[in-house]
Amino acid sequence: MSQKIKLGMVGGGQGAFIGAVHRIASRIDDRFELVAGAFSSNPEKSLASGKELGISEDRNYSDYEEMAEKEFIRGDKIDAVAIVTPNHMHHPISMSFMKKGFNVICDKPLAMNIKECEELVRTQKEEDIIFALTHNYTGYPMIRQARAMCQQGDLGNIRVIQAEYAQDWLTLDLENQPDSGGNKQASWRTDPSQSGSGGCIGDIGTHAYNLLRYITQLQPHQISAELTSFVPGRKLDDNAQISLRLNGGAKATIWSSQIAPGNENHLQIRIYGEKAGLEWCQEDPNYLYFTKYGSPKQKITRGGAGAISAANEVSRIPPGHPEGYLEGFANIYSDVANALIDKKNNEFDINKYHYPTVEDGLEGIRFIERSIASSNSDSSWINF
Repeated sequence: MSQKIKLGMVGGGQGAFIGAVHRIASRIDDRFELVAGAFSSNPEKSLASGKELGISEDRNYSDYEEMAEKEFIRGDKIDAVAIVTPNHMHHPISMSFMKKGFNVICDKPLAMNIKECEELVRTQKEEDIIFALTHNYTGYPMIRQARAMCQQGDLGNIRVIQAEYAQDWLTLDLENQPDSGGNKQASWRTDPSQSGSGGCIGDIGTHAYNLLRYITQLQPHQISAELTSFVPGRKLDDNAQISLRLNGGAKATIWSSQIAPGNENHLQIRIYGEKAGLEWCQEDPNYLYFTKYGSPKQKITRGGAGAISAANEVSRIPPGHPEGYLEGFANIYSDVANALIDKKNNEFDINKYHYPTVEDGLEGIRFIERSIASSNSDSSWINF
């Protein structure tokens, strides 16, 4: 591909948050061009959104089915589609585009249940397409470094992992606030028909779990969970406390909450092995703390002191300049761009890329469903 990769988008129209994030991320490294879209389930809003974004009239679609059909027959059809809708639409939209042979970049979670995820996994293999899931925190340089340090044995055998993701924005019954018909984000994220069976655990708990798995590569075999809806009348959990038993004897705990006053977006992970420990916090993402047993804590700086190639390869600016959320998304898009180009040149090798896959999406939904099953059985230990 000598020209920019042609990107389409479903969802992310007027008033949407995550669509704008994806559009910015896709442009940071100047490798994608947004050329087509169906930006809302409301046809009028979809067309108006596309017009605002400068999409040409013949590629500004009123719905995703029309987009998949018409893009398929174009000589200059899109190379990939970004799906940035509420959760319940991820499966049908992905299926529509995969069946036409389009590569997919989908926001998380992958789908509403394991059955839908398994169908997506099968279809991805049958159609031989690239499917990336935007667990964006895996794109942070210091997370790439933490993974590399675990792989090369800097921590020794891992014993204990503590991950937490705490927010406070759903402390009140925001989804039913009378002003302006309630909060749009709160309304769909607390609605099982749109969000799926997991509330807080699906929205942010899956990020903590994905990060744990991405860095350590350890596989869980048992899980015990307690999910709670503290806000009266809320249909989905707003707090989750989870324990995991991992292969190799390691133990992990995950706390996710959206009712923790004073926490804006506090994603943190701590990993302890027989030789050393690692600590990282998303709200201060340019630093990774490494402590060898019996030695002072070492501060590793993104782009600077202590950083290794795994981190430097996805850093753009010198140390001391903040790099974070948007750049993390951009690194996922860059990974996908490399995969798309390699596939076109018959050089594709899934082991070369870091983007989360459709299989990671299936595991995330399994994590949600197993957690719910454990919670419903009085937090008993169940097989993962």
